[in-house]
Amino acid sequence: MTGYYDLILGLIPLALIGVTGAVSAAGLSLAAAVPVGATVSVLLIGHALFVNGPVDNSPESTSAAPALQTNSAD
Repeated sequence: MTGYYDLILGLIPLALIGVTGAVSAAGLSLAAAVPVGATVSVLLIGHALFVNGPVDNSPESTSAAPALQTNSAD
């Protein structure tokens, strides 16, 4: 099953080539269309890294110092 990051990895070159081609076909010069396609690719990478970033699902490791325990005199 394809996950979110598999789709992002497929969309990065597709956006770079597809958006560049579409903007170029719309009448913009190739020298101006490449930065537009690259911007879309960078936005996809930024979303994958910072908005929906990868997280480690492993439990937190215990620190070297023992946890503080409070003893009640009650």
